[in-house]
Amino acid sequence: MTKKIAVFVSGNGSNFENITRFLEGNDKAEVALLVSNKADAYALKRAERLGVESLVWTKTDFADEQRTVRMLRDHHVDFIVLAGFLLMIPSYLISHFNRRIVNIHPSLLPKFGGKGMYGNHVHEAVKEAGESETGITIHYVTDVCDGGDIIRQEKTAVSPDDTPDDIATKVHALEKEFYPQTILELIKQ
Repeated sequence: MTKKIAVFVSGNGSNFENITRFLEGNDKAEVALLVSNKADAYALKRAERLGVESLVWTKTDFADEQRTVRMLRDHHVDFIVLAGFLLMIPSYLISHFNRRIVNIHPSLLPKFGGKGMYGNHVHEAVKEAGESETGITIHYVTDVCDGGDIIRQEKTAVSPDDTPDDIATKVHALEKEFYPQTILELIKQ
């Protein structure tokens, strides 16, 4: 039976597209739904182009437990993937999807994690700290921001000449390579 994945996104959706393309034709898992908390997220256009159903589900919508759980059930969602989703996941969803919600963070947690640490904020902090390496952390989602059990980390070198944009390019390459395959491995378990 094919497991259905909902991808939660707040912005561009490049990881969403990469995951969707990676799983095309796979009999174990498929991206069945894109959920964005922002009506102007570019990810919604990507979903339309890829033929993936999408919907806008705001912070207010997430506050309604029964409605949110029903929406996910109606779409037969087995697994939730966060891909640049900037809201905290409500406790009721973490309980309902225990160890079936994963996130990717653009640093080697616990370094450069927590509230306000996303996107370029992370890469700027890595640069400012003079780090010699950074990377990605794929982890389970808990009530603690970026605090869930680590599933996988991958590293890349940072040179003193790297700009935050250079660091971002290296981290995006790791995301593209490792996030989809890690999701598939988790779903096959």
